Amino acid sequence: MRYLRVAVHQEPAVRHPMHQFVVEQEGYSVSRLLQYNTSLAEEPAFLFHVDGDPAPYEPALRETDSVSTYEISRCPDDTFYLYVRETIPEHSRDFVGALTQPGLVRLMPVEYRADGTVRLTAVGPAEMLQTAVDEMPDGMDAEVLEVGEYDARRLDAGSDLTDRQFEAVLAAVDCGYYETPSEGSVEDVGDRLDCAPGTAAELLRRAERSVMRNVASTGPF
Repeated sequence: MRYLRVAVHQEPAVRHPMHQFVVEQEGYSVSRLLQYNTSLAEEPAFLFHVDGDPAPYEPALRETDSVSTYEISRCPDDTFYLYVRETIPEHSRDFVGALTQPGLVRLMPVEYRADGTVRLTAVGPAEMLQTAVDEMPDGMDAEVLEVGEYDARRLDAGSDLTDRQFEAVLAAVDCGYYETPSEGSVEDVGDRLDCAPGTAAELLRRAERSVMRNVASTGPF
């Protein structure tokens, strides 16, 4: 059983308006699709976790024509959960269709990132994974990030990290920050990332929180 992790580069014309909002606005890093219900016919329901302030986000959401209803649940760390129902435009249906063809399983979450990419993982036979890449609709280009034998333990552990959080973790490991006793400091991590120590500490804190949440949710192996 094989897995494929891709970054789908979408042109702005075919990008969802709220993904475009995340791309254009400061303070948003990623919007993660956690679960969805397609049995609601014309207006499927979706649950997202958005890394950013809901105050600027909500007015833009309210003005999005495809959205019929939504609810927001604020978190204490400048993130929020979003429940939304909306109609799906044709180009988005083609995108979803390429990755939900018979024989493939798409894993959650699906990440709508501030760099304009949609990152996701699919599991299935190798030939079907290749077909999914080949059948991307116009205006979308799939960059293969990783492919290999499926192992949920390895994939799940870091799947929620942003690129910057992952860079921080790599820098921390490389400088000995996690050694016992520690051989590196948060200042060393900041130097490697060319950012302030406080920013480096926050990146590590968020990365550690995401990894620990995944560990706790999956349990021991």
